Amino acid sequence: MKKALLILIGLFIINHSFGQGSENKKQNVLRLNLINPGVEYEYSISDKSKLSANIGFGVSMSYPNLTISQPGHAFFLSTFFDVHYKNMYNFNRRERKSKNVDFNAGDFIGLKLSGRGKGVNSELTRTDNIDFTIGPTWGIQRNFKKINLLFDLGPVYYFDTKGNGGFYPIMLELNIGYNILTNK
Repeated sequence: MKKALLILIGLFIINHSFGQGSENKKQNVLRLNLINPGVEYEYSISDKSKLSANIGFGVSMSYPNLTISQPGHAFFLSTFFDVHYKNMYNFNRRERKSKNVDFNAGDFIGLKLSGRGKGVNSELTRTDNIDFTIGPTWGIQRNFKKINLLFDLGPVYYFDTKGNGGFYPIMLELNIGYNILTNK
């Protein structure tokens, strides 16, 4: 936790050490996500680099090495958080084609760290009430006025606080959100 806080502080300092970029590319956005209800803040580190933090309550999938009571996969409701670094690699091409880049619309590669809390509606027994995933992502983010569409995928390493873990080949995220605030 201390390392994550130091990294966030370092990124904040780096961001304010450099001059402002193009105003339409460097936007901080606050949004409400609907599919897995949550509040997300997307912070622009630079024109192309974004750091988003999302906290909420939603549907989660169990992982094989973190499940005791049920083989395979099960779904349950739990609290969650995720921190996602996104490198938006096609802003310039989208602008040349007169496509929207508002609210950080574009394609990205990144790295995501997620955590989940105790499940609330399930007979599922997990090895621990807290678990985490980390892995690279590829995704797209599009905005239609104030509506945000996000899709990303990538492999993850999952683990809990008791040392159990494993590799999952592909995780998907699909979310629809509402952009409620921007610094534009």
